[in-house]
Amino acid sequence: MKIDVEETALAVVARDVEILRYVYRPDTPAFEGPKPYFHPVRTLAGDLVTGFRPHDHRWHRGIQMTASHVSGQNFWGGGSYVRDRGYVDLPNVGTIRHESFETIADDGWTERLSWHIQAGEHWISERRGVRLRDVTADSWALDFRTELTNVREEPLHFGSPTTNGRAGAGYTGLFWRGPRSFTGGRIIAAGGQEGPELMGRAADWLAYVGQHDEVDRSSTLLFVDTPGNGTRWFVRDTPFAAVNPSLAFAAEVSLPPGSMMTRRYRIVVADGAWERARLEAYLKEYP
Repeated sequence: MKIDVEETALAVVARDVEILRYVYRPDTPAFEGPKPYFHPVRTLAGDLVTGFRPHDHRWHRGIQMTASHVSGQNFWGGGSYVRDRGYVDLPNVGTIRHESFETIADDGWTERLSWHIQAGEHWISERRGVRLRDVTADSWALDFRTELTNVREEPLHFGSPTTNGRAGAGYTGLFWRGPRSFTGGRIIAAGGQEGPELMGRAADWLAYVGQHDEVDRSSTLLFVDTPGNGTRWFVRDTPFAAVNPSLAFAAEVSLPPGSMMTRRYRIVVADGAWERARLEAYLKEYP
């Protein structure tokens, strides 16, 4: 594994393939919620597994850590869902800013970030850790850890469109948008669960299998939540591919002043269409 530090991004290379770029100083329009993101993300075979700024949701950029509703503020980008009104463009789209890297090593980095609302106030300080691991013959893994600290003098309330009245739209937190060709892919999850019916359900892990255009190949992304966390998943296979272990799918989560919220996730990027048995075997071998 090798990490090249550039002026606005980190580039990670494994086996002569650039498997990801982490853009920490993005050139993003204000309405789209500027924030760091991972894109492009590729398998070891070089196949692209992230979508970037699609026409239907221009603020979707690969893999991002963000939040759709925080005490009335929107760090997601785009319109905000307002109860009994639908999506409304409001002057509430915030920015997540890279402040500094604490460490950069061959297998990852730690970073300091700050979350500012559109009016400029600093609401959240974040410490983020990324570790690249478990490079096998056909897969690699990304461990992602975030520590969110409330720096206001009031509680922060993390919610989602579902907590604001829109059923089945509980997205907020770490979010993956797949490439257009992954639409209609297969969803597999822990406990024998499968299919788009997983929207809003809890599972320790969830996998998405998609097919690529131009090449006769498939890829699998395996998302692993912290065991026992009880996270509910926002997941779609149509009209686009997306996975999000939601911070607050159907009920708000409050963070008191000075308090910290910590979440850990793993994302495994694999060549081929993995079946349930292969996914479960991998998790036993790489706990």
